[in-house]
Amino acid sequence: MDQMFSKWQPTALSLFRFITGLLLFQYGVAKIFKFPVVAYFANIPPLIQAAGWLELVLGALLMIGLFSRLAAFILSGEMAFAYFLGHMFKNPAEPVLLPLLNNGTAAILFCFACLYLATSGPGPISVDAAMGKK
Repeated sequence: MDQMFSKWQPTALSLFRFITGLLLFQYGVAKIFKFPVVAYFANIPPLIQAAGWLELVLGALLMIGLFSRLAAFILSGEMAFAYFLGHMFKNPAEPVLLPLLNNGTAAILFCFACLYLATSGPGPISVDAAMGKK
């Protein structure tokens, strides 16, 4: 079974990078361009707007596979920061440790997905691979 799936591993990595970038990109679009309209992103503070720009620009870079490792590393840090500041310590007086209760599950998953992409590279279907930079 491993041999059958191992030949698809590089392509799966490229697909994983693209989907991760696309999902982060959609958060950036929602925060910056207010599309689609999400009540939670209606009137965001400057820190969340900065996060939106990171997700928009670096998510797009991940989608096409350009500067993939750097973009993924920065996004991993942003997601870790988002989890602790925006979810776990949203109310510093009463920190909520469990991701299920603080709605931070996606931030944790994005953090480790991006950390994996930063260490594994973009995969063969990417601008980085086409330029010979993995």
